[in-house]
Amino acid sequence: MFVLRSAQGPVSVRASIRHVVPSELCTTLGIGGSLVKTTEHVLAALAGCQIDNAYIEVTADEVPVMDGSAGPFVRLIKAAGVTKQDRQQPYLKIVRPLEVMEGERRVLIKPSTCPRISYAIEYAHPLIQHQTYDFDWTPQAFERDIADARTFGFLHEVEYLWSKGLGKGGSLDNTIVLSERDVMNPSGLRYADECVRHKVLDLIGDFALLGVPVIGHIEAERSGHAMHAKLVERILAETDSWVLLSADERSLSTYPTAHLSVIPDTSTQVAIQTAAGF
Repeated sequence: MFVLRSAQGPVSVRASIRHVVPSELCTTLGIGGSLVKTTEHVLAALAGCQIDNAYIEVTADEVPVMDGSAGPFVRLIKAAGVTKQDRQQPYLKIVRPLEVMEGERRVLIKPSTCPRISYAIEYAHPLIQHQTYDFDWTPQAFERDIADARTFGFLHEVEYLWSKGLGKGGSLDNTIVLSERDVMNPSGLRYADECVRHKVLDLIGDFALLGVPVIGHIEAERSGHAMHAKLVERILAETDSWVLLSADERSLSTYPTAHLSVIPDTSTQVAIQTAAGF
């Protein structure tokens, strides 16, 4: 749950697919004209740490960019501590493949015994070209291999974001900026394949909008926020493609579908407070 603090009073916006507002190059949530932009990194941090119940207070319409990754949020969560709750979190297990395609771009989810992501990107840039990454999803692997991968963009795209009022405070300290042939950041890349790792991070944040952890193998190729959201919507719509399991793998045969579009009050809770420019 995002709580937007403003002069008009607090506005609560659930991290739910039904509250996604179409936007370019980021995931925006909104209700009644109130918007919270660039939510994917903090949502990825929460999902990556298996936090399923949280209030996130913001004082501006965009979540602070931090260093362009989910790493600072992970460290804030660990510093704040986690409170266990007395209700178990159910899991959504995929039993039938679902796919969203747009030309050469696609994202697919299929049955698997554990959460897994395979991502492939293709850019005509000498430092990217074709990159792939296979991620077996655990909190330890997320913190070690994914959380610190930063957002990236080409110089002309970053300038466009700023012209649209996004990426406020963005700089070479929090965005990988690529010129035609090189990285403009003096510190260089954190990983040789940092760009595809960040795509995995974005997908994890976008899938948090499902409201329930998913057990399945997600395969994405040249995908992005909009296609991730479409697959989440399709999963919720096609109820014969999944079953709900309790933590001990017992099937929950009766669980209201409507509950799947919000983050339920479940096993853990943490509160994070952020402010513009933090």
